[in-house]
Amino acid sequence: MNQPQQPQVGNSPNHNAGAPAVSHNNSGAALEKVAVHRRISPQRKRGLLIAAVAVVIAGLVWGGYEWLVLSRYESTDNAYVQGNIVQITPQVSGTVTALYADETDRVQAGQTLIAFDPADTHVAQAQAEAALGQTVRQVRTLYADNAALAAQVRLREADVDKAQTQLATAEQDLARRQKLADSGGVSGEELAHARDQLTAARSSLVAAQAAVSAAREQLASNQALTDGTSVEDHPNVKAAAAKLKQAWLDAHRTTLPAPVSGYVSKRTVQLGQRVAPGAPLMSVVPLDQVWVDANFKENQLRNIRIGQSVKLTADVYGSKVVYDGKVIGLGIATGAASALLPAQNATGNWIKVVQRVPVRIRLNPEQLKAHPLRVGLSMEAEVEVRDRSGPELVGAPPVEPIAATEVYAEADRGADALVRKIIDQNLGRAGK
Repeated sequence: MNQPQQPQVGNSPNHNAGAPAVSHNNSGAALEKVAVHRRISPQRKRGLLIAAVAVVIAGLVWGGYEWLVLSRYESTDNAYVQGNIVQITPQVSGTVTALYADETDRVQAGQTLIAFDPADTHVAQAQAEAALGQTVRQVRTLYADNAALAAQVRLREADVDKAQTQLATAEQDLARRQKLADSGGVSGEELAHARDQLTAARSSLVAAQAAVSAAREQLASNQALTDGTSVEDHPNVKAAAAKLKQAWLDAHRTTLPAPVSGYVSKRTVQLGQRVAPGAPLMSVVPLDQVWVDANFKENQLRNIRIGQSVKLTADVYGSKVVYDGKVIGLGIATGAASALLPAQNATGNWIKVVQRVPVRIRLNPEQLKAHPLRVGLSMEAEVEVRDRSGPELVGAPPVEPIAATEVYAEADRGADALVRKIIDQNLGRAGK
């Protein structure tokens, strides 16, 4: 029974006899595979080596590009065009009777935009003109009264001299009669009459002196209103002239000029509307004075300085139009801190958020003329930060005004001419 199991034992002669042929065949195939493997392995190693070298070279190239190029620039797409939006607001109340500009219209500085009904202001100006003329004549009367009051003082002083003379005469008469009365040469009645004359002379002197004092006080009071000034410079005349100037300005403020040259935006006023002083009626935007506020992350600010050059592109034109700019200022607060409702981070579930700080960039005026921008447009800004010698904050305050207009400078000159004309007319020298 054990014989059938003999072929299954590995050490049996029968098994060993047939095994070498099979084993020899298998070992030959294995040796052939090893030989093929040995022939392919150097190629694989070479490929892997080339790939590794390529990765290292790419890393070095990227590192060099990062060090030599990217490290010299800070960029952001969180940038927007900003500009002055000049509101047109009335200085006097009135009813709108005419509109001379509408949305998107181009206007020049000094051009009339809105007109009010001038009837009320013309009436007020006429009243102010009459009040100034009346005041000038009243002040002229004050100066004329000085001469009359001085003459009155001289007259009262003459009365005093006369009363003093009469008193001296009465005293002499009484003394002479008293000597004669001792010898019986003058009656008692005549002596009493002399005493009465002396008393009357003294009373007259006292009254004349009081009249002189009253006249002098009246003259001093009138001179206090006129001394050290002329009719033109009298306070009453100046007060009346100021009221006339105000009425003149109100009359000329019934037309609203454009303070600057630009384009009309946000027109809200309508014909026939009654408006109050300070109400916004429309806006004028000078598109040749726009700038860009680029909001950089706080970790980008370490390299940004004032005076660095900037390359900008606008979404409205694409990458074909590149603007040249310059950093003119860095914001002093983040956008979150400047918000109407600042963030409150003192909470248990606080999550850190990278803040952004606005950086103001001035644009090239010639480029703005060729490719105008509009307030609020999106921009992409790239700042060249290689030169970091500039300051981070502006050191000196501005000397010149950052914005100015001359359209209101002519109003006072016309008012001054009108005041001078009315004063001359009421002084009687209008023809000179």
